[in-house]
Amino acid sequence: MSEQTFNEPRIALNRIYTRRGDTGQTQLAGGQVLSKDDLRIECYGTVDELNAFIGAARVTAEQEGARESRLLKFASTLKRVQHELFNLGSILATLPEDVHPKQARITQTEIEQLEREIDRANEDLQPLRSFVLPGGSRLDAELHICRTVCRRGERLLVRLGAGQQVPPEAIQYLNRLSDAFFVWSRWVNHVLGASETLWEPNQAASAQSHR
Repeated sequence: MSEQTFNEPRIALNRIYTRRGDTGQTQLAGGQVLSKDDLRIECYGTVDELNAFIGAARVTAEQEGARESRLLKFASTLKRVQHELFNLGSILATLPEDVHPKQARITQTEIEQLEREIDRANEDLQPLRSFVLPGGSRLDAELHICRTVCRRGERLLVRLGAGQQVPPEAIQYLNRLSDAFFVWSRWVNHVLGASETLWEPNQAASAQSHR
């Protein structure tokens, strides 16, 4: 596995509000001023939203780890993903011409690690006979929220890439990560001994009314 060392952040967060955003604008890392509803801002804002939901899932995994140690290791995996998403946000907040060679980013190493983790978790699972609904356990539901927000981030990034230069690894990473959340949601139910909620079309009100 190749190693990549990034620059440490050089920030000092003393005063939190600056009033510079009161006009609906914000700055990229290179100093460019954009409207807060710009697609690039929406992309890294969605990555930030995903990071917050992962934080909630990580807390649940740590709590469940008191009775199932495998979930403590999984919580560490989620923490690593949070760091990776912050790296992704860093590169998305920077125009390509301003990117520093040592700036934090997503690389093939992160993508390949996710693929290994997907394959490893999937080995413990039975093949699906229907689609799965969120809610087998609280952690399962939280991971499905992460999956859907991740998919939204991926769609936004693809849209951004249609008009601007976007690192291909960024889109690949979000694609693999959303797959990982799906497999992890099933895996945590397996570890917890929770039943999966399978999609049953005839559980709809319209189907039951004819019984």
